[in-house]
Amino acid sequence: MKISIITVVFNRREDLKKTIGSIRTQTFRGIEYIVIDGGSTDGTLNVITENQDIISKYVSEKDKGIYDAMNKGLRIAEGDYVWFLNAGDEIYNADTLENIFRANDTADAYYGDVMYVDREGNELEKRKLKKPPEKFSYKSMIYGMVVIHQSFIVKRALAAVYDTNYKYCSDIEWMISSLKKCGEVYNTHLILSKFQIGGYSKNNIIPSNRERFGILVKHFGLVRVLLAHVVLSFRFIKYFFTSKEKYY
Repeated sequence: MKISIITVVFNRREDLKKTIGSIRTQTFRGIEYIVIDGGSTDGTLNVITENQDIISKYVSEKDKGIYDAMNKGLRIAEGDYVWFLNAGDEIYNADTLENIFRANDTADAYYGDVMYVDREGNELEKRKLKKPPEKFSYKSMIYGMVVIHQSFIVKRALAAVYDTNYKYCSDIEWMISSLKKCGEVYNTHLILSKFQIGGYSKNNIIPSNRERFGILVKHFGLVRVLLAHVVLSFRFIKYFFTSKEKYY
């Protein structure tokens, strides 16, 4: 059993160190760790070369964006499963992978929860507005990213290629397309990852939401997506007025 963990990075040396550190501590040994660097100029490549004892493969060259870089990682991955953790993301506990595969080592995909952290690594809270469903399939995604990209592991043979026509939300498209090919999708009931708030799509909220809506309409149809968004609107209003922290 081998899992390919793929990290995409560009000029985020210190964040990459956090991700590498969380992989280094894993008690599960069947890890192929791949780093795809977009030609960083801040010393990121030095961090990569200094950690080649756990980095199985790396690429450092200009790319056409984050999803092009992720596709590069997929092309060279050799593990039975793939897991994308970008620079700054971390595996939640040292025994996370060991616990997942001890409980079930045959599923097509695995999912769990996420813990939000700040740039200093301080834990904030789990998501409240969009919690992982008890049962998860591509149909669950009509409500958006109910399972965060960093807490989703899928068989490499079933993993879709990222559509680089999307600039902000190809991760949603990728998860839906991958899940459509999956049979058993296993709920680990674990926190799988730490996610550093303030990602690429969050910093481009308006075009990101527009793109996300188009992806959902493509897969589910306009009427169903509009009805789902009515439900989400009521959930958001309730959450906004009852939660002290606003992490969606």
